[in-house]
Amino acid sequence: MEDSVVVDLLNTTPVVDGRTVDRLADDAAADAWLTAHGGGTGGAGERAALRSVRRDLQAVVRGQRPATILNAALADVGQHPVIDGDGLRWDLYAPPERALPARIVLAWAALSARMPGRLRPCANDECDLFLLDRSRSNTARWCSMTTCGNRLKARRHQARRTDA
Repeated sequence: MEDSVVVDLLNTTPVVDGRTVDRLADDAAADAWLTAHGGGTGGAGERAALRSVRRDLQAVVRGQRPATILNAALADVGQHPVIDGDGLRWDLYAPPERALPARIVLAWAALSARMPGRLRPCANDECDLFLLDRSRSNTARWCSMTTCGNRLKARRHQARRTDA
């Protein structure tokens, strides 16, 4: 699973016009998100598992909760080895309604091990989005320089001018 799916899930609660919008609150929208990202059942159980994983991942990435809270998403989930023409691969087995949420947790764990500290919340306190810093210097602070970065820089500039 690609890193972008983890970031996409984390970013389903953006702030729009000063209010947090839950892009998975509506069942049809949640089903569309699941379908677009390889979900299976599109049922109430899968939507609930996805929303729960999102809530927990957001709390973990923000440093508000320990990563161990994600263990609940991995209960009754396992992997088994399969040898095919390309060699050995590990296939996930999970209850169908929890397969995609479990894959997302596993993708987050792999991302965190491969790129520690690079997945983080936007530095704008008024923003609920997350970013994956792929820069060499690991100094990215904003989900978007054009949105949050410029906005904060403009506010600081205005504050300096007002103080002067």
